[in-house]
Amino acid sequence: MQAHSEPPFSVGKYLVSPLSRRNDAGGYAASVSIRSGRGAGTHDRVFRFATSFETYEGALRHAAEQGRLWAQRALLA
Repeated sequence: MQAHSEPPFSVGKYLVSPLSRRNDAGGYAASVSIRSGRGAGTHDRVFRFATSFETYEGALRHAAEQGRLWAQRALLA
């Protein structure tokens, strides 16, 4: 299965990397990696979303927006 990704972008101290991948049903699944820290102190969270999208672009947009929202909320906490 082919994966599509957008270039990672920063939100404060977080690096957000959206990803979409074709699922078994023929749609596209969205996921996002949110990384913080450096070197041995790096921490990476990966979120996978249950919604299926008709296009990889739609899945990427969803992953990017959800990653941005998560990082913004984490910075405010």
